[in-house]
Amino acid sequence: MKSSEEILKLCPNYYNIINFDFADGDLVSEKLISIYKSYVFSVNNNDLNDVNRVQEFDRVLSNYIKDYVFRSTLQKEIVTVRVKNDNNIIRNLVDVIIKIFTNYEEYTTRKIYISKWI
Repeated sequence: MKSSEEILKLCPNYYNIINFDFADGDLVSEKLISIYKSYVFSVNNNDLNDVNRVQEFDRVLSNYIKDYVFRSTLQKEIVTVRVKNDNNIIRNLVDVIIKIFTNYEEYTTRKIYISKWI
């Protein structure tokens, strides 16, 4: 198990995420935060893929608590997700959540055109 200092270096949004005040009855947010806590403390900091994944997951859940539209999108899509039934279900679920966020970012980013006035 890693020390708190190592966790905070990898996950700068850790306290914001675990202290998120979600609505009563919001089981999805409660479960996501629970998954986040258990996943962060299970990461092997010697494996670069795990480190990158936990940093990305930290960024995704930070956006989850800040962006209402993404929160509602993730809550709708997460209930239809199917994960592989293998040894590491939590890692597979984290990968799916990151993929949902990537798709969300890709489809909600707009091109901004700057017009010139003559």
